[in-house]
Amino acid sequence: MIKKQRLVESFMEYVQIDSETKNEKEFADFIENKLKVLGLEVYRDNAGEKLGSNSGNIIAKLKETRSGEPVLFSCHMDTVSPGKGIKPIIKDNIIYSDGTTILGGDDKAGIAAIVEALTVIKENDLTHGPIELVFTIFEEGGLFGAKNLEYNKISSKRAFVLDSGGDVGQIVIKGPAQDKIDVKVIGKPAHAGVCPEEGVSAIQIASEAISNMKLLRIDEETTANIGTINGGKVTNIVCPEIIINAEARSLSSEKLDVQTAHMVQCFENAAKSFGGKVEIKTTRAYGPFVVAEEDEIVDHAKMACKNIGVKSFTAATGGGSDTNILNGNGIKAINLGIGERKAHTLEEHMKIEDLVNASKLVLEIIKLA
Repeated sequence: MIKKQRLVESFMEYVQIDSETKNEKEFADFIENKLKVLGLEVYRDNAGEKLGSNSGNIIAKLKETRSGEPVLFSCHMDTVSPGKGIKPIIKDNIIYSDGTTILGGDDKAGIAAIVEALTVIKENDLTHGPIELVFTIFEEGGLFGAKNLEYNKISSKRAFVLDSGGDVGQIVIKGPAQDKIDVKVIGKPAHAGVCPEEGVSAIQIASEAISNMKLLRIDEETTANIGTINGGKVTNIVCPEIIINAEARSLSSEKLDVQTAHMVQCFENAAKSFGGKVEIKTTRAYGPFVVAEEDEIVDHAKMACKNIGVKSFTAATGGGSDTNILNGNGIKAINLGIGERKAHTLEEHMKIEDLVNASKLVLEIIKLA
């Protein structure tokens, strides 16, 4: 019942509406009208006012035609940059951008799949239980839309997030917590040619700290990374200050605590060794989530996959998503693979087959609910 051509055309239309993070309004207005035409009640919260975005999150509801527990589907509306002026092209049944921008399948593929499934329900007058949608702003860069969502407007206790790059059939049941580690390294300026021994190099402190740090893949559950380093102005002054932004992630909160403490200690030890200082701020950006393999929501997704003829499998991810935040707010959520490929790059692409199967999966989950 999924109409492939309509779905592809909708997706290509969606990605051509600019919606880089904090500039989601044009797309939010567009998709709100689409949902209203399909008979959904739509509410826009005020998260954007808090976050500096020009739109809020969308919460939409389709009234049930038969009894059942409400089910929630969630995606995010924002894209990373470069995401302005996207020009999608189709080659060998795969949708690409023209190579100058991202494609925006992360996460408009999920939204297109959901809207197509709802369109099929409407045009075929299919019975269904209560359906809720959440389309968030400002997911990229910190999951801020979901963090500021008005959860008192949502009835569902289970959610299917469509925002994973895995094959359709992948069911993500574990996701990591993340710590942000922001560091100011403070040295002492001096003339680099006349009296360098009177200075303390912030760059040297940072180099010492990072060289003693365990980074990248720590173990099967834990990663850490130095993301950005900024500082220094000219070569003839011993660098007095640099700013470092880093992160650590783990499926285990205990392991994350250990890794973050290790990174902080490396900075402190290096500063002490060279006679400088460090100012460090650590922030738990979001907590981990774990849904049991035998949980009812996982069985639901597996049965839906079986019914549409795709192989299901559970997985853990090293990336954060709105799934983390939903679970942290009392809504049991899993993240479904929808075939996003090379997201956040100019090589991002989407197989038409994956787009169709993602929409079939949404429709089957609704039927089984």
